[in-house]
Amino acid sequence: MIIVKRSENLLFKKLKFKCSLGKNGVTKNKVEGDKCTPSGVYRLKQVFYRADRINKITTNLKKIKIKKNMGWCDDPSSKRYNRLIKIPYKFSHEKLYRKDHIYDIVVILNYNMNPVVKKRGSAIFMHITKKNYLKTLGCIALKKSDLLEILNKVKKDNIIKII
Repeated sequence: MIIVKRSENLLFKKLKFKCSLGKNGVTKNKVEGDKCTPSGVYRLKQVFYRADRINKITTNLKKIKIKKNMGWCDDPSSKRYNRLIKIPYKFSHEKLYRKDHIYDIVVILNYNMNPVVKKRGSAIFMHITKKNYLKTLGCIALKKSDLLEILNKVKKDNIIKII
């Protein structure tokens, strides 16, 4: 099990990693746009990555190369809310193929996916942190080398607990 604490530490297999969380902290009552990281227990679904920037990812999770037309819908009024979409897309979304490097590796958490509840939050990922561990909009962000190390050790049935 991976444990993420409000103190912005991630614990896994007796290892401790610094991480950044949502600008407004951790919440049990996640709402779209609140800039909070949702507390709870989630599965690691799959890994999206930029093949032009990441040479090799060793992991037991399913890997998917990020293409320029890939996005993630964050608009509760869309039928594709909190799902992978192709862009251009008429509803609000995040681009997965970005100029900055934070989405060079994206681990999809199964937050609000089965079933998807409108306005309960979307696009909750583990991804690469910005410099100085700047706060996120609700995701868990780690240094690239730390994220790669975790992915190397994680099993398909590992869960993440955000407390």
